[in-house]
Amino acid sequence: MRDRERSPTLIGWRLLALLYDFFPLLALWFLAAAVFTLVRGDAVRGGWLGLLEFATFWLIAGLYATLSWRRGGQTIGMRPWRLRIVDAGGGAPSPRALWLRYAVGGLSLLAGGLGFWWAWLDRAGLTWHDRASGTQMQRLAKPSK
Repeated sequence: MRDRERSPTLIGWRLLALLYDFFPLLALWFLAAAVFTLVRGDAVRGGWLGLLEFATFWLIAGLYATLSWRRGGQTIGMRPWRLRIVDAGGGAPSPRALWLRYAVGGLSLLAGGLGFWWAWLDRAGLTWHDRASGTQMQRLAKPSK
């Protein structure tokens, strides 16, 4: 791999990928919400069923991300920007590392994105979820014609 392929990904590319990935996730969440609405007969509002619905949404997003990363290192939102998740050696990360990446990334978003913004201060340009999981996002070079 050339050096350009191994460079850490800038925060802007990461945020664009997150924006793109929001749309397929929204569709999956609508399907899950429809199931909860059918079971309840009305929109879920709080209580244990509301917590179960939230946990289901979190799990759906986690499955979407980790299965995509495991299958080819990319989610749908990462493909147009040529981004890929790899382990420290440049190979495919373990499922455990991917779930840890997802969990810490989710906590980072809940904290106002602090873990993402941390990449601006980190010498290697890594986020909290990069560091915690031993993975990193790379921007691939444009394919040669």
